Amino acid sequence: MKKGKDITTFEEYLDKTYGKVGTKERADFDIKAKSFAIGEIIREERKQAKMTQEELARRTGTRKSFISRIENGHSDIQLSTLYRLIEQGLGKKMHISIQ
Repeated sequence: MKKGKDITTFEEYLDKTYGKVGTKERADFDIKAKSFAIGEIIREERKQAKMTQEELARRTGTRKSFISRIENGHSDIQLSTLYRLIEQGLGKKMHISIQ
């Protein structure tokens, strides 16, 4: 494995830091990274809608603390909850693709 100064790509960095694709460590990292990304999307959409976490929670029947955990990537959410946040709470349409 390459030493830190020999790393030339982000993929090499991920391999060194979190393990190669297909390992449990890398899968755990990828899941956390995707949770964080989803939280960022929800935060940005909420801010564009000029809505507080409390308002989004009220619209979707959840709590502000739950919205905060999602936005900070600290909570796994069910797909039905994600749809409710995006479509009911934020008034957006959500489309999922699998590649």
